[in-house]
Amino acid sequence: MTATTAEPVSGQRGVFSSLIHRQLDSYPDTGLRVFYLALTVLATVTLYYELYVGGSVSTLILTNLHMTFTFYVVATAVGNLIGAFGSLLAGLTDRYGRANLVVFGLLFTGIFVAFIIPTATSKWPFIIYTFVVGLVEGICLVATPALIRDFSPQVGRATAMGFWTCGPVLGSLIVSVVGTNTIPVTPGPRFWTHEYVICGIAGIVVFLISFVFLRELSPRLRDQLMVTMRDRALIEAKAKGVDIESALRHPFRQLIKPDIVISSFAVSVMLLIYYAAVGFLVIYLTTVFGFSLKDANGLGNWEWGFNVVALIAIGLISDRFRVRKPFMVIGGVMGAIVLVFYLQQATHHPSYYTLAILLALLSVGLGIAYTPWMASFTESVEHRNPALIATGLAVWGWILRVVVFVSALLVPVVVHSVTPLVTYGTQVSTYAAQYPSLTWAGAHPKIVHAVQTWSTELNFAAAHPAVVADAQKDATQIADAQRLAPELAVIESHAALFAQAQQFPPNKIPAKLTQQLIAAAGGGTKGLQILGTISANQAAITSVIAVAPQLQQISQFSTQLKALATVPPSVIAAATANQAELAQLAKVPPAVSTFMAAHASDVVTAAANEPREWQHWYWVCFGGIIFFLLSVPLLRGRWRPRDARRDEDEHEAMVAAELAKLAPSDV
Repeated sequence: MTATTAEPVSGQRGVFSSLIHRQLDSYPDTGLRVFYLALTVLATVTLYYELYVGGSVSTLILTNLHMTFTFYVVATAVGNLIGAFGSLLAGLTDRYGRANLVVFGLLFTGIFVAFIIPTATSKWPFIIYTFVVGLVEGICLVATPALIRDFSPQVGRATAMGFWTCGPVLGSLIVSVVGTNTIPVTPGPRFWTHEYVICGIAGIVVFLISFVFLRELSPRLRDQLMVTMRDRALIEAKAKGVDIESALRHPFRQLIKPDIVISSFAVSVMLLIYYAAVGFLVIYLTTVFGFSLKDANGLGNWEWGFNVVALIAIGLISDRFRVRKPFMVIGGVMGAIVLVFYLQQATHHPSYYTLAILLALLSVGLGIAYTPWMASFTESVEHRNPALIATGLAVWGWILRVVVFVSALLVPVVVHSVTPLVTYGTQVSTYAAQYPSLTWAGAHPKIVHAVQTWSTELNFAAAHPAVVADAQKDATQIADAQRLAPELAVIESHAALFAQAQQFPPNKIPAKLTQQLIAAAGGGTKGLQILGTISANQAAITSVIAVAPQLQQISQFSTQLKALATVPPSVIAAATANQAELAQLAKVPPAVSTFMAAHASDVVTAAANEPREWQHWYWVCFGGIIFFLLSVPLLRGRWRPRDARRDEDEHEAMVAAELAKLAPSDV
């Protein structure tokens, strides 16, 4: 075997056999190695696209499948927990290989995303289907970085990991780009299935490509430490004597160490802000700032696009300077500072481009920190045992998903105002735009409440304005009519006698006529009292008789007028002053009024509280970045480029010495 040998597939296998047995017996040349790396990145991008596609239509999913925000978040959390145990299973790829898991995982997830998940018409089938996909992807998304490590020596590792790290980010970017270009301004509730079908078909296409071309290193090659490409000859020579079983004995016992476990937890809590964006960016932007679904996905383009550039660029720069830790610190500090400015926007009214710039800078900071971390983490695992790369990544993947699980359970506890906004906010806004009087009613709740309390009396007044006007104009006569009711009854019953008496002055009425009047009034003392009252109130009686026709009409509504008299004057004044608005409010359909009465207040309260609740969560994310910064010294790697170059020179000398010891036939 020579140092330049690089057969694509080991042995003399047929075409079909080579599609199942994918191991390479020699390290591939640069061109083929880059091809395998690119194909692994493509598979990673596709898997994350399938994992994140629901985020672009999350509001539609919640509405169409009748899920509350809390249910959705808890289900997402459980899905991550299931994926965590899928990640642990991926540790077995150190023993059984990685490529076939990735290839057939792509087939499985593609079929589910394209054809099975879109059939869900209620929340439980949807959630169960996504759990199944999450388990498979939990396995695949640990196998892919293991493949990246296998095909990339430590010098160049950051660049390779930068491209791999683009997988989740490019997956998010594709979700946003596809959503921006395919989601209409006013999508129907079932439109979410459209995005899943597009995504699943893309996954099946990538499966076909991977099925034909994806390969992996044999265990004897991948189980060794490779610092530079110049190590290739030594690695291939040593591969003959590698004891695989010994290297794989007690894998988790070898790697459950502080540097591996604490670093995995630290990067997981640093990424809380990233997972908040993946799961809730669209919800956050639509409910807090009022952006449309299309514009919210457009802002996602800024975040993921700049993150991709940062991930690749920092990988190249880190490899150029041969150090990781300084860039982790620079990225973490930048991310923490920008996050503070970003979270402050929740209680303001920033423009689209203000948020776009902040999201771009935040994602750049996270990218600067994360790519060097991935390179340094795999190098730390290699330092302990290069044969257990997948196991180390399984530990990282398990911790990451458990952290996401716990954080997802905490989100609805901290941010509990989202459900009314997502569930009812759109309908409340639609009704408010369709019936402007509802907005006025929301701004004047006391007036509306008072008018509703006295609605019967006020409706009567509105339907009988002439009666109410006469009652108000003749209020004195009405009172006198009630006070002098017996006297007026006598006068009405003996109108002729009293008409005759009016022809005489009060003290000149003939005695005979007087006796007749006393008798008409009831006779005796009673008659004298009534006549005295009539005489003393002559002017009031005359005024009552003058408006008798109006009083007779008013008497038909005496009950309603008495009730109207109990209405506070301030209520009548408010109803009169806002007559036009109240009239428009009365035209709102009862079903709309009922809906608004049940939910508008909750939506308004949630809209007022939600921004500060999100701020609280983003402060938790800020704490995660600080913890990450404190953990940086745990990982292997130099702080200064000259120290790193000295290590590399020493390694080169060691490789040269080892090669010199080997027999020519071994090299």
